[in-house]
Amino acid sequence: MTRLLVSVRSAAEAEAALSGGASVIDVKEPTRGALGRADDAVIADVIAAVAGRAPVSAALGELRDRPGERLPLPLPSLAFVKCGLKGCAGNSGDWWRSATDALAGAVRGAAPSCRMAVVAYADWRLAEAPPPDEVCTFVCRRPGWGLLLDTWSKDGLTLLDWMSRVEIDRMCRVCRNAGATIALAGSLGRGLIRTLKPTAPDWFAVRGAACAGSHRTAAVAADKVRELVDLLTAPIPAS
Repeated sequence: MTRLLVSVRSAAEAEAALSGGASVIDVKEPTRGALGRADDAVIADVIAAVAGRAPVSAALGELRDRPGERLPLPLPSLAFVKCGLKGCAGNSGDWWRSATDALAGAVRGAAPSCRMAVVAYADWRLAEAPPPDEVCTFVCRRPGWGLLLDTWSKDGLTLLDWMSRVEIDRMCRVCRNAGATIALAGSLGRGLIRTLKPTAPDWFAVRGAACAGSHRTAAVAADKVRELVDLLTAPIPAS
């Protein structure tokens, strides 16, 4: 069954997300971009607040910013970490592949149970990132890794403004067949989640949809989280 991942920026937001029924608590700082890394102290506070009630993940930022040089953070207590690939296309060539492998190796060396997730940006041309299909193939060749399909630009456009449902469904099936996990994000509200629910990703990853007023910089609200969890647990209507 598809579950809900909620991105939080504080221990208080983590409590709200858990009260609403979130399955995974992700830590990031939305004012720092699509994959903004929170301060290590914030990550530690969230881990302490969750206290094992749900897996916790954390955004490391963009690979081009060399997040491996900023380890450590509370890696042994994290289920997985994720990095983005903005600026890794074009003149960077295949650098991103070896750099991602190196980052995963550093993470694994510090915390063997912490898994790696890579972000494929649907608006990859805008982000100067590798195409989603290339990132998907890369992830699927690395057992235990995960893929997050997201948008880099947070300008009101959504995942479905950049990719069709057919493309998204195909990517979900490719990941399932390879044994890789996949999460869908990209300014997805209730209506778009309902539309994409039949693609059966492992998670829908949200921030704005779980916040008061659906603003990604507002506070996570337990009732908003509960609405999304109820949507995911409801049967898919017969077509």
